[in-house]
Amino acid sequence: MNNPTASPFSNPAATWNRRFEADGYLFGTEPNAWLREHAHVWQPGQRVLCVADGEGRNSAWLAGQGLAVDAFDIAETGVAKARRLAAQQGVHVNYAVADCDALAWPEALYDGVAAIFVQFADPAVRARLFANIQRCLKPGGTLLLQGYTPRQLEYKTGGPPIASHLYTPELLCEAFTQLQIGELREYEAEVAEGTGHRGHSALIGMVARKR
Repeated sequence: MNNPTASPFSNPAATWNRRFEADGYLFGTEPNAWLREHAHVWQPGQRVLCVADGEGRNSAWLAGQGLAVDAFDIAETGVAKARRLAAQQGVHVNYAVADCDALAWPEALYDGVAAIFVQFADPAVRARLFANIQRCLKPGGTLLLQGYTPRQLEYKTGGPPIASHLYTPELLCEAFTQLQIGELREYEAEVAEGTGHRGHSALIGMVARKR
């Protein structure tokens, strides 16, 4: 994009419906590596919410680990593919088509929240989203989050080309004041998640527990 501050998400439902309507799975069908590595923080039977879960790769995998999973995305085409993926894997996920702001966020319901590459959110939307994530966690509930750092603008292997959408450790520490951060790691790795995230990437991962 020529303007680094312009947003490709001015009409997010249309944007993501268009991206997800192609054959195949944009980000693949395997779970995110950070999520797979840290999902042991949750026990079978616990209830987890997958935020903006797209075509369902993370929610279906978590359901396969014995968790009770709710998931939502703004794109009808993505949710339809997520339902098909869950059916193919023989698991149940409670899917909804919803916008982050329009979702009826319950209070203190979830043992866990997975927020994996939810960087469609500009700073104002992100502040509301992060507040709702903290609100919906039970005391003792755990957030697993992964995103891109500003250095990702150099690599261009996934994520939004907008600096204000990207995460730094300082941003996350300031945003999640209700949580006790157990791990916060800024690192680089090769990512292979479909065609949407592929190549050397500048990443940040967080594990944080609600006090």
